[in-house]
Amino acid sequence: MKLHLLAFGAHPDDVELSCAGALISEKFAGYKTGIIDLTRGELGTRGTAESRREEADESARILQVDVRENLEMADGFFVNDESHQRRIIKILRKYKPEIVLCNAPEDRHPDHGRSAGLVVDAAFLSGLRKIITDDGEVKQEHWRPKYILHYIQDRYIKPDFVYDISHVFEQKLEAIKAFKTQFNSTDNNEPQTYISTPEFLESVINRSKMFGKMIGVKYAEGFVSDKMIGIGSFDALIKENT
Repeated sequence: MKLHLLAFGAHPDDVELSCAGALISEKFAGYKTGIIDLTRGELGTRGTAESRREEADESARILQVDVRENLEMADGFFVNDESHQRRIIKILRKYKPEIVLCNAPEDRHPDHGRSAGLVVDAAFLSGLRKIITDDGEVKQEHWRPKYILHYIQDRYIKPDFVYDISHVFEQKLEAIKAFKTQFNSTDNNEPQTYISTPEFLESVINRSKMFGKMIGVKYAEGFVSDKMIGIGSFDALIKENT
């Protein structure tokens, strides 16, 4: 299956918090979308790898993604080396996405920046013909996405552009809340964490409002591009006033 948009996250829920709105919007526009979680989030204070898998499955249903896979890399300990790069290369060649979304280049959690570097490096290498991979039976064709875009996570990064998600924001919130062990949880049997408080979810909502205000809409998501983004016409800059 060829995908138009493929989002990578170091942990289940990274994508939901940061770029779920864009995924939903692209799906509604008729494109095929997918999510690749690098780890099971097994080091998280709350929940278990099994509960987070169930939550990720429920979120995938809400987001209506065509594909969601977990590469089961070691949470907290995966590295950007040849072995891990080849696993990402195989995924890129399997789904041939035009656009890849990935973690912030630097963030509060060290896995996020490391994941970003791993995906960026693998995406370049995936386009090299002399790197040979197979799907278990058949040799894969080389493939390099047209764009690698970083979504913005806990730490503020000035976006290169923002994406209007006003019309799908409630669905994005529903996908986030599918991770019920992690966010806005009233379960007092587990320790309270930085992300489990109501204030954290409120900060996610406020970030979306702030990005939306930048372009005169209610909610938006911000992205950073390593590559200069070009346009073919100034019409691309004109947004209809409603």
